[in-house]
Amino acid sequence: MSKEPRRPFPGKRLWTLSIFGLLVAMSLVITPFWVGPPHGEKMPDLVRFLGRFHPVILHLPIGVFVLILVHELAAIFGRRRVADPEESTFPLFFGAVSAVVAVVAGFLLYQGEVQFKGSELVERHLWGGIAFAVAAIGTWICKEWTLATGGHAIFYRLLLFGSVGVMAFASHQGASVTHGEDYLTEYAPVPIRQWLGHEQKPTVKSEAVIAPAKSSQDQQFYAAVVEPILERRCIQCHKEGKSKGKFRMDSYELLLRGGKEGAGLVPGNALDSNIFVRMTLPKSDEEHMPPEGESEVEEHELAIIKWWIDQGADRTKSVGESDVPENIRAAMALLPTTVSAAASKSPAMARSEVMDDGLRLKVEKIATMFPGAITFESQQSDKLIFTAASLRRNFNDADLKTLEAVGDHLTSLDLAGTQVSDLGVAQMAPGKNLKMIRLSETRVTDACIDTLLAMPDLESVNLYGTKVTDGGVLKLSGLSRLRRLYLWKTEVSDGAIQTLQKSLPACEIIRGISS
Repeated sequence: MSKEPRRPFPGKRLWTLSIFGLLVAMSLVITPFWVGPPHGEKMPDLVRFLGRFHPVILHLPIGVFVLILVHELAAIFGRRRVADPEESTFPLFFGAVSAVVAVVAGFLLYQGEVQFKGSELVERHLWGGIAFAVAAIGTWICKEWTLATGGHAIFYRLLLFGSVGVMAFASHQGASVTHGEDYLTEYAPVPIRQWLGHEQKPTVKSEAVIAPAKSSQDQQFYAAVVEPILERRCIQCHKEGKSKGKFRMDSYELLLRGGKEGAGLVPGNALDSNIFVRMTLPKSDEEHMPPEGESEVEEHELAIIKWWIDQGADRTKSVGESDVPENIRAAMALLPTTVSAAASKSPAMARSEVMDDGLRLKVEKIATMFPGAITFESQQSDKLIFTAASLRRNFNDADLKTLEAVGDHLTSLDLAGTQVSDLGVAQMAPGKNLKMIRLSETRVTDACIDTLLAMPDLESVNLYGTKVTDGGVLKLSGLSRLRRLYLWKTEVSDGAIQTLQKSLPACEIIRGISS
């Protein structure tokens, strides 16, 4: 007598679980339409907190389904064609549940990050994940019914293979969101790249750790000043794979071409240029850019963009050829990039002809840790310039401590936008040769001022966007060589500035950008 198929659930319970699974799948599909596009900072902090677990959870269903696939392939090639009634469905149930949890976390992440709004790549990843979770639920239900009825495993296996295929698609889209669309193929052999329709990867010649750098005055104004602003504020939503309003800004040509609303900019007329108009609309206006939840374009950045467009939006003119007025040079000095050096007129050469072997080894070690961050002041000097512009929030007090080895050789230190605090700045004392230090948008407070007073050669101090107050700033009267002090967006009062100006009559104190 043949063995009766095992029924893992009574008939009524199996029907109940199947209906419940289908309702969950239906809810996953309906929810994005019901909730709508990302709400960004409008979402409660709890939603944004839970969403951040998506990258952690998503690997669980992937691993489970890969193992189930391997098991089924072994069964197929082992000539087992009929479902084994004694087989457990728990791994498949666990995989389906973890897929649903991963999708829910991913949807919370999507809702909490406004930069995902309008991204075709993120949308594909979202719907790919939902499709995988729905397929996983369907595969589990089919497996339960197959075992309960003693049916053939072919339908369950077809669903399983389909689920894994959808999972691979969704996973690839997710990796593309994080690492770029050519992440998997960037280093693929040329035939594979050609077959996929990608351009051949250009050969990049390795450069010396400390290579000659262009004079800041020779850099193109657009590439060195304007484009980095657009990169920070606009391009993340207007690039290949994510072109809101069918408008891409990741190249000068595409910026001119514009999108569905016309040209992006009108050379010579900022007030008729779409990018500038959008940036200056009231924040309450739906057309205001960047959208709600994104960091706003700062006043000094707007001043630079307006001036550049009004001057003709030239792509090729260098900083030196652009006849930059003083108020725009002041705005450039507030930028968290290496182009702030272009606001001055001294070239920055990278290799020194007079450094000794000990200093060379120290500099090469730092250059290895922070590529492109450290250069020599000139070929005839052993003095150093360090900028953490490309590192930003990835640079902290511990990283700053590594500069102690060359502290006496530093003349310029740019820490703008980093995680550096008062403690980190204290590590740089005495910094006896330091002439310029930029601490804008860092975590420093009045406590850092005493450290700065131990640097007698300081000529330029940038405290833009920090928590310094009257009590701390007034101490700077002890820096007799100070010639430029940036106090825009601080808690320093006009009265304190006037008092300090009397103590330092030769110092230009910049409180904001004048037109």
